[in-house]
Amino acid sequence: MDTNDTIAAIATPLGQGGIGIIRISGPDALKSIVPLFSSASFNADNPASHHLYHGSIIDPADNSTIDEVLLSYMKGPSSYTGEDTVEINCHGGIVLLQKILSLVQAQGVQAAGPGDFTKRAFLNGRLDLSRAEAVIDVIEARSEAGLKLASRQLGGDLSRRVCEIRQAVIDITALIEASIDFPEDETEILDHDALRKNTAEIQSELRSIIETYRQGSLYRMGIHAVICGKPNAGKSSLLNALVGNRRSIVTSVPGTTRDIVDETVTLQGIPVTFHDTAGVHHTEDEIERIGIDLTMERIQDADIVLLVLDGSTALDTHDKHLIDMVGKKSVIPVINKIDLAHILSLTDITPYFQENTVFQVSATQNRGIDQLKKGIVQAVAGDTTTSPSDIIITNARHLKALESTLKHVQLVHEALGRNIAPDLIAVDLQAALHSLGDITGETTAEDILDTIFSKFCIGK
Repeated sequence: MDTNDTIAAIATPLGQGGIGIIRISGPDALKSIVPLFSSASFNADNPASHHLYHGSIIDPADNSTIDEVLLSYMKGPSSYTGEDTVEINCHGGIVLLQKILSLVQAQGVQAAGPGDFTKRAFLNGRLDLSRAEAVIDVIEARSEAGLKLASRQLGGDLSRRVCEIRQAVIDITALIEASIDFPEDETEILDHDALRKNTAEIQSELRSIIETYRQGSLYRMGIHAVICGKPNAGKSSLLNALVGNRRSIVTSVPGTTRDIVDETVTLQGIPVTFHDTAGVHHTEDEIERIGIDLTMERIQDADIVLLVLDGSTALDTHDKHLIDMVGKKSVIPVINKIDLAHILSLTDITPYFQENTVFQVSATQNRGIDQLKKGIVQAVAGDTTTSPSDIIITNARHLKALESTLKHVQLVHEALGRNIAPDLIAVDLQAALHSLGDITGETTAEDILDTIFSKFCIGK
């Protein structure tokens, strides 16, 4: 789509609601609304920017009133997109919203695609690329911690840190380029020891940011924990205890759960999705076999497996089969039903698991559940007792760019120690600058931009 086009889209979720918003952005945003908006206070020739106008949307075909609305006009560049922008706040019904949007498009306005408004904000210099990507993270945040990280990135924390590192690389590049231009003065221009100190500091800074990715991705993407065990081990009761409500059906009949039951909660700021699965055992029931196959698939994809063992019975072939099946996956053994007579003891399972990794609970009486929740987070995320720092990266694209930068800065550091020719050092410095530019969008290819913004919802 031509960025000179005026675009429009419904900016609120489709469905019934109190309010719906249609957003219009581009050079003809104001012109497109004039034939449709009737208001005693609206001066179409010189409307006040960032002002709400009360009026009605009119169908020009028969001059009928479509809806009573509030309309806002934001003159560019002081708008989200950096362009003239109009937003129509109407009642939130899908038929009504689509009707008003069709009237707007009849004025020659193009339909906006996913992320088109934010892409224009980026192209018009309102946001750099890392801040633009944070918009979708804010929308899709699954926990308060994830929202806080996304908000900090949207506020420019990552951009500022990247710009500081980039400037440090530029400073080194300037000296290297000067020594290339004036080779007779190279020894005076280049202090190799000082430059190696600078590149060492840059490497340290890059590593400290890169190391935050694991924690950041957990806050953003969360953990998938599969609850598995033989029939009637108490898997569904454990899910209910972990999520704090009766999400799964619990009966004394083995094999009650035949499909996967998913529920997400937040533990220590990290979204954890629990998957209650069918009991694994030999069965001739076709539906149960399908459920067991699904259990096997989920176990393979899980971040962590809660292997539920019935503490009121001895280990049997089903338990041992499951122990073999989970193999080298990250496993938390859970001895359930400790409120009943103890038959299964820690010594019975220590040949398979370390004693300090085993949790003993009563799902029905909520005993040991808090300790298990802490254990789940600890097993996957490590220490999360400290709140997220101001710079934690959550985006795999940013991680790749920072790792590439680090690789090239390391090569520069080594080259400076071996008195490599400055023109060869300059190649790695330019590559480092290019990688940093990928984060903020200064050097990002058009096809990558299209991929990034295609992940946005329409209207944002």
